[in-house]
Amino acid sequence: MPALPEPGTGSAHVSLVDRVEELLAADGPLPIVAAGDPVLRHTTAPYDGELGPALLARFVAALRLTMRAAPGVGLAAPQVGVPLRIAVIEDPAPVPPEMALVRGRVPQPFRVLVNPSYAPLGAERIAFFEGCLSVPGWQAVVARPTEVRLTGLDETGNAVDEVFRGWPARIVQHETDHLDGVLYLDRAEPRSLASNEAVAERWSQPTPRTAAEALGFPLPPGPVTG
Repeated sequence: MPALPEPGTGSAHVSLVDRVEELLAADGPLPIVAAGDPVLRHTTAPYDGELGPALLARFVAALRLTMRAAPGVGLAAPQVGVPLRIAVIEDPAPVPPEMALVRGRVPQPFRVLVNPSYAPLGAERIAFFEGCLSVPGWQAVVARPTEVRLTGLDETGNAVDEVFRGWPARIVQHETDHLDGVLYLDRAEPRSLASNEAVAERWSQPTPRTAAEALGFPLPPGPVTG
């Protein structure tokens, strides 16, 4: 398996090291960047050993702490202002069994994605409400491929080549999109945009069928019922 390179010595590398060290200087979760900051709208640089093993481990630990404290099921480096192609995911899937079954939501262990990319497998797409830690307070319906193949590395340089389906596929797509400067709102049905309160009060069904009928937005053909 390929090893991650050692840290470089160029000024860009030094700048990133300084930025990460500054972020990690304070205890507790890192501040999450909100939509409107340019760092969320640019393609991140592939990770090429800029941080070195020790600093990378500290940064990953901070991403994990921040994701859990938010709470969320994923967090990408640009969401804390670091334009590197690194993300973390973890999902304990604390939802009712009916919702878990319909959404294909199964627990996902903590993992680190380094330089990830994904490709859809098949043409099936499914739509659900989705939110983002960088767009607090809002959700919208996003149709995404049901199954994807994710490739990249983990934090130790081991190759990742894995198929994800259902909600885990949605998570890895959402986080990898962040690394390409894409927010979930770019892929969402505009008429579905709803506050967290509205989703909890009106649209908490396992699928967005009722919301689509009431708010007037389309859903992709497929097994969306309820």
